[in-house]
Amino acid sequence: MTQVKSPVILPKEDTALIQRAYRNLLKCMPMPLNAEDQHNIRAAFELAAKAHQEQRRKSGEPYILHPIEVARICVDEIGLGPTAVVCALLHDVVEDTDVSLKQIHDQFGKPVALIVDGLTKLDSLHDSESPQAENLTKVLRTMLSDVRVVLIKMADRLHNLRTIKSMPPHKQLKIAAETSTIYAPLAHRLGLYKIKTEFQDICLKITHPEDYHEIAEKLAQTKRAREQYIEAFKRPLQRALKKQLGCTIRIIGRPKSIYSIWSKIRTKQVDFEDIYDLFAIRIILEVSADREKVACWQVYAVVTDFYKPIPERLKDWITNPKANGYESLHTSVIGPQGRFVEVQIRSVRMDEIAERGFAAHWKYKGVRGIGHRANVFENWLNQVRDTLENVGSGSPVEFLADFQSNLFSEEVHVFTPKGEMKILPEGATALDFAFSIHSDVGTTCRAVRINNRVERISYKLQNGDQIQVITDKNQHPSTDWLQYVVTAKAKNRIRSALKEEKRRLAALGREILERKLQNLHKCPVEENADMLAHWFGFPNRLEFLSAIALEQVDLSGLKSFRADGTRLVEVEGEKAPPPSAEESRPADTSPAPKPLKQPGKADVFINGEPGSYYAYSFATCCNPVQGDPIFAYVGAKEGVKIHRTTCPNAAFLLANYEYRVLKAEWGAMVKADFVATILVTGIDDGPGVIQQITDKISSMGINIRSFSISGEGGYFEGRISLVVGNTDQLNQAIRALKNFKFVASVSRME
Repeated sequence: MTQVKSPVILPKEDTALIQRAYRNLLKCMPMPLNAEDQHNIRAAFELAAKAHQEQRRKSGEPYILHPIEVARICVDEIGLGPTAVVCALLHDVVEDTDVSLKQIHDQFGKPVALIVDGLTKLDSLHDSESPQAENLTKVLRTMLSDVRVVLIKMADRLHNLRTIKSMPPHKQLKIAAETSTIYAPLAHRLGLYKIKTEFQDICLKITHPEDYHEIAEKLAQTKRAREQYIEAFKRPLQRALKKQLGCTIRIIGRPKSIYSIWSKIRTKQVDFEDIYDLFAIRIILEVSADREKVACWQVYAVVTDFYKPIPERLKDWITNPKANGYESLHTSVIGPQGRFVEVQIRSVRMDEIAERGFAAHWKYKGVRGIGHRANVFENWLNQVRDTLENVGSGSPVEFLADFQSNLFSEEVHVFTPKGEMKILPEGATALDFAFSIHSDVGTTCRAVRINNRVERISYKLQNGDQIQVITDKNQHPSTDWLQYVVTAKAKNRIRSALKEEKRRLAALGREILERKLQNLHKCPVEENADMLAHWFGFPNRLEFLSAIALEQVDLSGLKSFRADGTRLVEVEGEKAPPPSAEESRPADTSPAPKPLKQPGKADVFINGEPGSYYAYSFATCCNPVQGDPIFAYVGAKEGVKIHRTTCPNAAFLLANYEYRVLKAEWGAMVKADFVATILVTGIDDGPGVIQQITDKISSMGINIRSFSISGEGGYFEGRISLVVGNTDQLNQAIRALKNFKFVASVSRME
């Protein structure tokens, strides 16, 4: 007899909390809702509440609050409708409870079941190379049939980030890495700029907490001054725009995100105080779709009447919208006090699409006056569909890397000989363009003409280029081509063509091997090919057989075998096995890095246990110093490596190989030496610069391992590798060098 579970009775305060959250969700819904939507939302809430009744989040609150808040974000911050709310309420029930997908299908119908299935993580991924890559690929595949899958996934990730404080630090790092490498670029491509910005800011707060809080504090201190400046900037414009355009106009000023300020500080090597465009002025017009373009240029004319524009900063994304549908006119002008101000000019429709992206796009589909611009999202979905269709059986990590490379990049607009515009990611080459026309055009591309001039196929495209592809039916892709392309479509098609060519060669190699085996041993190929591939030093049968066709294998080695029925057996002592593929490669003549002599090894704890249990070593890609936030990564061949959380490779490892990442912490402060490299830039005021820098470092008891400096035009840049005991000593050296008047910036190199 089946035992019936008694219903869980929640504390009154939890019940009140849940009901309040649910009522808040209903208040956000666009009214009026029809009877069917009202019924489905209530039914989904009750089913989810019952299914999750025994579960709590890490914060201790009832789990059902999470799907309710995800549903609220979907409707209130992204702009989705009732069906998405139902799916958001149910998005975890199949994965985390006893509710089956069939139950969802029977009660709410096929569309809801399809979305919930797309949001449910794949099972049995313990043996997968990267469970995260597998699961995101599943979401992207489902997105092609219903884009709401990925939009709900965005809302889910946003709420998880907003409540991430309850997670342990090492989990926060993993989530931040996955968000910054996958979800932030995806939000960007979907036009969800507001969500993308929040993703980036929260991730920065996790990975670089000191930098985040420093910038946030400085923004708070300068808030009143910024507001006064914005008012002074707006005042003359409001009067003139009202007089000339005669439509409702809003002028707002908003600070740049903390992440974008931090990024500019790092890339331009400047201090916070030296960043002029800390905020942008946005001018939003209420005009009909057929007047948008003209009205925006009228506003531009008025703005540049009052403030001097910087011509090279003008960007027209109204005539040529971004691939994610973003439309706006951007310029930078010199405002009062000689400060740079970014000005964004757009209509209400453009602003809504810029804030809500894909979801807002559907609202304006079919509106007169928009024309071809309405198809930008469909064009992007077609690109995603084309990419997914060509993944085949390749590695999900490989696919995700290709997909990511096209997500976050800016775009170039180029033209066919007939004047048709093509949008490709920044950095795309002429060969990428050929594949964007058609796979056959790409695989047979022999040469290209750029603006009527013959160029190499690896030429990087520039805005406005006109490209003519010259094809040859005898042309075939080579492995070098993979270095010439950046788009996922081109890479997938080249890999596919190379595999096909390898299979063709393997068929020829099989015939050659078959003849040899018949003549020597009367043995079949099929039963012996794998063993022979291994004996000759090849990783698999395909590589071995194709190498035979290319005459890269000395088949005289077959004499070292004798036939034992249908199988070959090696004759003992007859002949030494040939060198393996690894051994046969030319020796690497570059000197191996000298290990640093350490008086004592730093004490590290991995997963709460002494590091000595794991025989760890420090990663050379980031050179952790005692005191740095760190994590451990279990490599496939090199054992456990300790990385800094800010390591250039950290985001990729944490996002794609979470199951190999272990928690790591510094233990007791044992005397040890670490190498850290700093970058020093400044004004070259004579031969005494190097001496002053080295004297200062030496006076602090810090050894210099290496020092390289270069300068031109009165500017110098030096890279100094220091041997330090911990981050305190390193930071002390950085502060000391910053005190020199001739030094512009000092930063630790990642």
